[in-house]
Amino acid sequence: MLLLRDAQKSDLPSLSRLAKVLNTVNLPYDERALARIIEQSVRSFAGRIRDPLQRAYVFVAEEPRSGRIIGTSMVIAQHGTRESPCTFFDVSEREHYSSTIDRHFKHEVLSIGYHFDGPTEIGGLVVDPEERGGEERAGKQLAYVRFLYLAMFRERFREKVLAELMPPLTKDGRSAFWEAFGKRFTDLDYQTADKKSRENKEFIQQLFPPVDVYATLFPEQVQRNLGKVGPETEPVRRMLERIGFHYVNRIDPFDGGPHYEARLEDVTLVRAYRRAKLAPEPLERDGEERLVGRYRTGGKIRFRAVRTPARLDGEVLRIPAKARAILEASPGERLHLVPFE
Repeated sequence: MLLLRDAQKSDLPSLSRLAKVLNTVNLPYDERALARIIEQSVRSFAGRIRDPLQRAYVFVAEEPRSGRIIGTSMVIAQHGTRESPCTFFDVSEREHYSSTIDRHFKHEVLSIGYHFDGPTEIGGLVVDPEERGGEERAGKQLAYVRFLYLAMFRERFREKVLAELMPPLTKDGRSAFWEAFGKRFTDLDYQTADKKSRENKEFIQQLFPPVDVYATLFPEQVQRNLGKVGPETEPVRRMLERIGFHYVNRIDPFDGGPHYEARLEDVTLVRAYRRAKLAPEPLERDGEERLVGRYRTGGKIRFRAVRTPARLDGEVLRIPAKARAILEASPGERLHLVPFE
């Protein structure tokens, strides 16, 4: 049984190790940048950032006995501001026909766009490679815990939720889409451009062409992969579609990865969210698999959650003694739960 909780400053070495696996804007393999992200998360969970839309939350999965961190995920309250807009390409189709030569073509067209008051974003999901595919299903727990927290505090987040998914990359971690497009207008390699975008996206607005781009001009492999996910991201895509997300015909301007969105109120996990008081006696027999969490304003660790069998009788919740101990929950305390299908 894993403990899902808010990240602490002491988790920096563990998160740095995990960031090396993913190394993205949300979870960079850069200790200084990662320390800033953790600091923002600590202040966000504590409510020390006044504007809820400026908050970002980092969750970790910990083995309770060893204290080892095996995975992480994030929620960014708003992705896209006036100072740092969310940048994307809208993908549309245009038809052209010439009666003179009797030729008809359909072209995918990319149109650059920006969100200055963007949606809530979920991201930064990474699991230690040694722990993937295990019985604990750590990746699914880390994915679902974000929706548990979103459901608990819906008023702190945007109406829409965005997931930017990773596309197929080359064996050495390069983006074929970036090589075919972005590099030609910035003279930067993919990793350098990705790193600079963490600090400031101004160079994209200034250097990318403001006109529509016909994907027909790209190599065939690049065209085929526009809006597609890589093999390791395919389970995430299927999970998102099951709970209400869909591809919105937008792609990332760096790597061509797809944008998936859902209205927060339409996400199945959010709709199934419940609150209940913990019963005095623990659950002795089998119950339904749930993700159960609790939040306290005091203490260093404010948020805890666990995947556990649970039985909900009206407004009373019973969970096993082990889950109660990991949550450090007391009888009568109000807990929060979503299904874990």
